[in-house]
Amino acid sequence: MIESSSTTPAHVVLTGAAGALGRAVAQHFLDMGARIALMDHHVDKLAEAFPGLDNSRHLLIACDVTSAQSMQEAAANVLKSFQHVDTVVHVAGGFEMGAPVHELERAGWDRMMNLNAWSFVAVSQAFVPAMIERESGSVVAVTAGSASRGLAAMSAYIASKSALQRLVEASAAELKPHGIRVNSIAPTILDTPANRQAMPDANPATWVSTAVAAQTVAYLASTAAAAVHGQHLLLD
Repeated sequence: MIESSSTTPAHVVLTGAAGALGRAVAQHFLDMGARIALMDHHVDKLAEAFPGLDNSRHLLIACDVTSAQSMQEAAANVLKSFQHVDTVVHVAGGFEMGAPVHELERAGWDRMMNLNAWSFVAVSQAFVPAMIERESGSVVAVTAGSASRGLAAMSAYIASKSALQRLVEASAAELKPHGIRVNSIAPTILDTPANRQAMPDANPATWVSTAVAAQTVAYLASTAAAAVHGQHLLLD
């Protein structure tokens, strides 16, 4: 078990835990001995992704990161069991190629904004107040290397990830006086089964491994990053 003096947080909340990056981040923290609340939209996906998990120590929670009410209920569950949370890692999000800007449909725009930007607000509303009470904690989001500039057929996705980066920066400025750090990793292309299937002719050796991304998340969550606030670490 992690002692309080460790550079690794002892109590971790992870959204999007059943996905490729989520599983890598979860495994990294589990290997470090953290107690972790694994969240995804469906609990059966979590059970499939983490067979044999010690349910007396860790939590599997089904929730909707775009719903403030769902996240409040999830947070109440976690805090009742863990008493406090050291780190929230917000991996959940979505990616879609889209139409040109002049042909965008509101449904696609709203879907990307809800999944990638509003979800950060809902997760923060659920967990940050308890961190403020303790004057301690860290929040790590997953943004995107492409968030800095627009690209063809990706406008809604990039706009939502850019909005997420601005939310991270604003939150970092707001929470720094409370001893809470807020940052993000900004991967380019992650080496995941979905990306390999979508881009069969690409060379995945040039992509970012989920293991390396998980290590970077753990760094931002650790006391080694105590002086890092509102940053987006580009993984390329």
